[in-house]
Amino acid sequence: MKVDVSVLKSQALIAILGTVFWLAPLSGSAQSAIEIMEKNFVITKVTDSESEATFILRNKSGKERVRKTFGTTKLKENGIDNMRMTRFIEPTDVRGMVSLLVEQSAKDDDIWLYLPSMKKVRRLVSSNKRDSFVGTDFSYGDVIGHKVQDWEHSIVGEELVDGFECFIIESLPKSKTIAKNSGYSKRVGWIQKDTFVARKSEMYNLSGALYKQMSFKNIELVEPEKNRWTARELRALNVISGHSTVIKVDKLKVNVGVKNSFFTTRYMESE
Repeated sequence: MKVDVSVLKSQALIAILGTVFWLAPLSGSAQSAIEIMEKNFVITKVTDSESEATFILRNKSGKERVRKTFGTTKLKENGIDNMRMTRFIEPTDVRGMVSLLVEQSAKDDDIWLYLPSMKKVRRLVSSNKRDSFVGTDFSYGDVIGHKVQDWEHSIVGEELVDGFECFIIESLPKSKTIAKNSGYSKRVGWIQKDTFVARKSEMYNLSGALYKQMSFKNIELVEPEKNRWTARELRALNVISGHSTVIKVDKLKVNVGVKNSFFTTRYMESE
């Protein structure tokens, strides 16, 4: 039987090309997921800001606690790392409590907490990132942000959220230490395709069970020249305990020349 060599070559070429095209989306998706998360990480980082916010904490039975805060943020000189100060104004049992979160690109982020009753600034360690941010259903890590390079990201789907087309990004910790410090075995985010802002997210605990659900509402373009956006309402639900938190940004001013003195332990201790 005579074999047509040209036919065999054609079949081999088709097989090779088929393999390449089958593998390409996997590699491309992985890279795209990283790019999406990198853009998402910076999309809310305005030059600086001053804000007033209302925190509504609600337990499973519906009982509420309401807190009022004054906050400032400012980008450091590198234009990447953010500083965030939150001072609690009301009610009296939390008045004077202050948190200070400072991102550090090349090392562990800095977290400080001032409790008026102790009259002392306490510096928290990396493992405290999994702890509740001053009694809310957001952790310190949720507020300061999870470093993109600490997680493996992949696109697992697409979906409409509040009428906006979103990528669904699954993020897995690269090490047991990252998982332990964050308190999460997996994070899933719905990232809007055209703006890269997060519309909602889910967090899974170290046992792999769904732990938190978050949503971000009333998203506004607040610094157009830098394409920076912010959510005026943030919601978090602990699906295990039934406790929830709503943060409403009542007033917001952006790019107003916030002073560096807000981001010092001396300011934290001032009454």
